[in-house]
Amino acid sequence: MALVENCSACNGLLRPFSLRPEMQPVHLQTERLAFRMPNASDLVPYTSYCLSDRSGFVGGPYDSVQAFEKLAAMVGHWELRGFGRLIFTDRSTGRALGHVGALHLNEGEVPELTWTIWSGDDEGKGYATEACRAYLDHARNGLGLSAMIARIVQDNLPSRRLAERIGGIQNIDALPPKWLANSVTYDFAMQTRESSAS
Repeated sequence: MALVENCSACNGLLRPFSLRPEMQPVHLQTERLAFRMPNASDLVPYTSYCLSDRSGFVGGPYDSVQAFEKLAAMVGHWELRGFGRLIFTDRSTGRALGHVGALHLNEGEVPELTWTIWSGDDEGKGYATEACRAYLDHARNGLGLSAMIARIVQDNLPSRRLAERIGGIQNIDALPPKWLANSVTYDFAMQTRESSAS
């Protein structure tokens, strides 16, 4: 039975999700990375990231309560949307390195591709690029998404270069949201393997 059968007050934004195929565990990995859904084991390293200056480009630093709320929202996104952000880990050790994936706050908008490396010790090793490319492929061919965007603070030049490296094209006409007013938007054209082969 679906957990949400009807909600007239929700204006159709909530849909049945208990048996949606997207809720099945994601089996995704690359040469160096393994991906999984977020869980309680991520709270300590994620909180360390949120408390640090590394979270400054996404509204931080945050305190530990805010970090808990943000991780809880990441977990809950899967229940409400049927997909969401994944934790990527070092395949050889299992250590969590960061998160990547779709943030879909408004069903009337295109899902947003987000990514973050949690520790500065893991910067400059190509993990974020590898994770983003793997997720984009999953979004195209696993989730069937037809488009994604990325919103990046203007001064965050490393992330802007990464967006361009993985195929993002800056949309100069896109208006930034109120919650990230100093951001620019990148569009990602999504083409599945089937459509590219035809």
